[in-house]
Amino acid sequence: MAELFPLAEELSCSICLEPFKEPVTTPCGHNFCGSCLDETWVVQGPPYRCPQCRTVYQARPQLHKNTVLCAVVEQFLQAEQARAPVDDWTPPARSSASSAASQVACDHCLKEVAVMTCLVCMASFCQEHLQPHLDSPAFRDHSLQPPVRDLSRRKCPQHNRLRELFCPEHGECICHICLVEHKTCSPTLLSQASADLESKLRHKLTIMYSQINGATKALEDVKARRQNVQESMNKKSEHLRQEYMEMKALIDAAETSATRKLKEEEKRVCGKFDTIYQVLLKKKNEMQNLKAEVELVLAKGDEFEFLEKAAKLQGVSTKPVYVPKIELDHELIKGVYQSALDLKTELKHSLKQQQEKKAEETFASGNVGDHGMDSPPKTTRPVKKTLQEKKTKKTTPSGAAGPGPSSPSFNKLPIFGAPGQSVDFKTTVPDATPKANPPQSTSAALKAKILENFVTKSREELLEYFVKVIFDYNTAHNKVALSDNYTTASVADSLQHYRSHPQRFTFCSQVLGLHCYKKGIHYWEVELQKNNFCGVGVCYGSMERQGPESRLGRNPNSWCVEWFNNKISAWHNDVEKTLPPTKATRVGVLLNCDHGFVIFFAVTEKIHLMYKFKVDFTEALYPAFWVFSAGTKLSICSSK
Repeated sequence: MAELFPLAEELSCSICLEPFKEPVTTPCGHNFCGSCLDETWVVQGPPYRCPQCRTVYQARPQLHKNTVLCAVVEQFLQAEQARAPVDDWTPPARSSASSAASQVACDHCLKEVAVMTCLVCMASFCQEHLQPHLDSPAFRDHSLQPPVRDLSRRKCPQHNRLRELFCPEHGECICHICLVEHKTCSPTLLSQASADLESKLRHKLTIMYSQINGATKALEDVKARRQNVQESMNKKSEHLRQEYMEMKALIDAAETSATRKLKEEEKRVCGKFDTIYQVLLKKKNEMQNLKAEVELVLAKGDEFEFLEKAAKLQGVSTKPVYVPKIELDHELIKGVYQSALDLKTELKHSLKQQQEKKAEETFASGNVGDHGMDSPPKTTRPVKKTLQEKKTKKTTPSGAAGPGPSSPSFNKLPIFGAPGQSVDFKTTVPDATPKANPPQSTSAALKAKILENFVTKSREELLEYFVKVIFDYNTAHNKVALSDNYTTASVADSLQHYRSHPQRFTFCSQVLGLHCYKKGIHYWEVELQKNNFCGVGVCYGSMERQGPESRLGRNPNSWCVEWFNNKISAWHNDVEKTLPPTKATRVGVLLNCDHGFVIFFAVTEKIHLMYKFKVDFTEALYPAFWVFSAGTKLSICSSK
């Protein structure tokens, strides 16, 4: 049967997954059961599509029965039925009728167990009362067989005669008088009919066993193929995400550079205004003092004293204030803004071209379903090329002779606004051709840049990623008390007697957050009280709940910062990293699932880095907390 399995797959309908019944062929060359295809198209309605290749037909095609394929299917089914089993499996033996002897009583004495039943006398006899049938010639023509429990079933209900024949056409046992009604049938003796049907059922059972084996192999094959599709699509999705992540990083770098130039121009002009303001303020104060002195002299009555002071004041000269003309470098601003507009226009143009090209390919092939499933994503190629062309082209504002103070050149972009750091765009953008395995160095460098960018962010910027964290009641250890709407965890004075739950910690006094994070960037803050024995971190949902390995940082599935007495440490996979002491009582946690890192901050008037982990996360992550000594309390902070 194993060598026939590929042929069985070719001769099966892809809709009902059974051998073809009155197969028809579509214009695109695919075969289906006529009834299956009719039902599919009735439900689908126009436009009609091939269920296998998704080819579109505006009008319903006129289909005819494929007689050749129908004959092949019939021959295949006959060969399958005639084929012997592929292994040494044999059908179970038919149970013997003698097993019922212990339950049939002798009809003569009604005491002993019957050993034989006479089909002529229609009675069962024990060994003693059976002896006349064995010894007397008068009973020689009586038919004996193993004991039969219900002899009334052997009689014909219509003629009250023994039913000794079986009619295969009607599937019933009949007597000799019934033969008149079954003239056109071919009845046989019960023993012969029983043997024939037993043989046929054994053969059918053998075929069914082979078919079950074939179905089992088909299930395993479908499961394996489905898993291969999932793995393939996961890899392609990851490659596509890497491509878009690089483009986003490039756009972020362009935005950072343009914003920095505007800030520098603002700082330059505002600095000049501040200087002029101080000069004018000084002159105003001097003139006000001179005015006060003149008014005081005019009030003097003594002419001698008046003349002396008036002569001195008369010689002091004053000038009207002069404000020099200070303006923004409008050419610089115009160039920066125009560069952003050009970049946006080119990006839109590239995306539109890709959509039009894809629509043309779809129209040419007549297939709207499964294209592009086995090829790398192509939408990122023109966009990255456009960005590269955009960055290598010099942007010169109108009316400017070339690059200069008022017409800046945008040949290079700083990465994430780092002062003094600029990189040639050609070295920043990798080859636009999609690859099966993107260069690890480029990806690692990109992640490192993104990590450093988040490390230098202010608290206000981090709060843009704020998420509300609450504790999960079903994970809390019995020594952990939850309060304030499940936002405060502390060490309980007595056991809490929580109900049993498979996710509950039983060894360490820990609790997890209610929600997990698989994608995106998330930030939360925790307030510590009496932070002598406590910990804050993240972990996989698969982390152990029992035993010493269930403690945060003591396994490969968790990352944390821990306070133990006056010592602060970072823990992961049972490896400790001692950290500098801090007086901060608030801890900020930034989890970036997309780029693979978690950062712990000490939050005071300013925000300071405590520790950072770089990890390629493989599961969803939960906020995790540990409290140990009496009086220790952790509170989730609000965004305010």
